[in-house]
This record gives sequence, structure tokens and C-alpha cells, in this order.
Amino acid sequence: MPSNQNSWKRWLVLSGIGLEMGAIIYLGHKLGQWASEALEIHSKTPQILGTLLGVALSLYLVVQQTNKLNS
Repeated sequence: MPSNQNSWKRWLVLSGIGLEMGAIIYLGHKLGQWASEALEIHSKTPQILGTLLGVALSLYLVVQQTNKLNS
């Protein structure tokens, strides 16, 4: 594959990673909101934990994808 096409592929993959991270973190936050309402917890702890879970999962996926991209 020519160098120019390879750089476009990398750019597209990396821009998609940012969108993926945002979606996963948002879904983690929504999961925390749902848990808070379903369990009738009157604090923001489930929302915070859901958001942190989303951040951890998205970072794990970023590492996996960048390792695959560099190999």
C-alpha cells in the first residue's frame, strides 16, 4: 500500500477512536443514571462509577486498537 493511502487509513482510524471513546463514556454515564434510578439511590455515586467504567473501557479499547494499528 502506498504511503499516502496508509496515512489516510491511520487518520481515519484515529478519528474514529475519538468518537468511539465519547460514545462509550456517554453510555457508561447513562448506565449509571439508570442504575441510580432503578435502585432508588439518591446520590451521584452510580453515575460517577458508570462514567469511570466507561473511561476505563474506552482506554482499554484505545490501547488495543493502537497496538493493532502499529503491528
